[in-house]
Amino acid sequence: MKILYIGGGFVGTCSAAVSADSGHDTLVFDLDEQKMKKLASSDRAVIEECLYEEGLADLLIRNKERIRFTVDYGQVEQFLDVVDAVYMCLPTPEIGETGESDVSYYVSAAEQLTKALIKRNQGRQEKYVVIVNKSTVPIEMITATEEIMDKAGVKNYGVVANPEFLVEGKAIQGSIRPDRVVVGAWREKDFSVMRQVYQRFYNSATVKYIEVNPKEAAAGKLLANYVLFNKLAVCFDVIGRTCEAFSAVRFEEVRKILNTDPRIGTWGLYDSLYAGGSCFIKDARSLAHQLQTAGHGATLAQETYLANKRQLELFLSRAEKDAGMSWVGKKVGLLGLAFKQDTNDVRNSPSIDIVRFLLENRVAHITAYDPAATGYFQQLFPSNAQLSYTTNETEVLRGVDVVVVATDWPQFRGLADLLADDGSDSQDHPLIMDGRRIWQNRYADLQRAGFDIIAVGSPFLPGEKK
Repeated sequence: MKILYIGGGFVGTCSAAVSADSGHDTLVFDLDEQKMKKLASSDRAVIEECLYEEGLADLLIRNKERIRFTVDYGQVEQFLDVVDAVYMCLPTPEIGETGESDVSYYVSAAEQLTKALIKRNQGRQEKYVVIVNKSTVPIEMITATEEIMDKAGVKNYGVVANPEFLVEGKAIQGSIRPDRVVVGAWREKDFSVMRQVYQRFYNSATVKYIEVNPKEAAAGKLLANYVLFNKLAVCFDVIGRTCEAFSAVRFEEVRKILNTDPRIGTWGLYDSLYAGGSCFIKDARSLAHQLQTAGHGATLAQETYLANKRQLELFLSRAEKDAGMSWVGKKVGLLGLAFKQDTNDVRNSPSIDIVRFLLENRVAHITAYDPAATGYFQQLFPSNAQLSYTTNETEVLRGVDVVVVATDWPQFRGLADLLADDGSDSQDHPLIMDGRRIWQNRYADLQRAGFDIIAVGSPFLPGEKK
């Protein structure tokens, strides 16, 4: 099959890499020339600097004969003569805090695509092509896409919804061994094309291949992300808060009670300072907006968003409330800038709001570190007199008044040993704010060494005074 991807971001690149690995001739178009050069470089370090996703670089290097990256739309126009499927992988960010999706990138790309589609096969449009909505789009977007195509005179085409359910940090693994593939179409002809695209999964005994109509597919994507986001919000705002409110109620022990109930399951029962990333917040807000626009209530969807936002605000406020500390003039060490481990994605990272909060509260200095996301975070917050970046996590601990754990990178776990050992022989004990509970098995040791601890899912834990 010949497959074109419009958009070379996280979704487009990961999906295209798996398409190439499935044997398809794949072309990726994006406006970002530097990104396209890096992804086409066949250099692991260069690829991972651009898009840090385990297994992606290996897949791109191994399948370099079947995948191309370009900023030249002329190559797109030539490829459309033979293409079977065009995947639309454009960003659909929220407009302000309205919940409404900004589909301008999608519409612009679709309108540009129509001009090329009507010229294919020397204007005869003989080759049937499927336009695939891979982006997370509003439920009614399938109709809007058809209207754009029809208005421009595009013929011999179909429109399909094929939402992705990738987990950042595990996207390649999840793409090669998906739990389900969802294809939404109105016509059997379009289902037939998509079965060929996903032949490796269509007859698989381990993959649920689900065929529905395109509106159901789009709704299913939004609802899946909302349900997952809601479960996280319940863990933060109810389960974790209960453990913070009562002494001797340990979060990990309560979790055992809950996750042994098969009706509840294990996913999402990890307390954290915030649920970030590109999907959960945006999709929950989009769902709420679409429900309200359709004349229905969306109270619970809105409250899920507010509960997540409240979680970070309450966590940061505990420094003053529980530890009696003013942020003014303090030196802060910030561990983690990506929104979670195993990615360099900083979209909706809690560290964005943390840095803003710290600067607004006039801290003296912030020392920050992340093993993968520093480059992208620096684009948002360049180094200055109040903020510097280090290349080693241990440097974050030196000479600070507060240590904030914002990302759950595994290499941060060992820092508890360093703190406990150094703290036993020192009078200087920074306030520990563990926003991921990554040091929960060392809290007692850290307290004995003299550290005050604020952790999500725990009451204030005072250190022993010497």
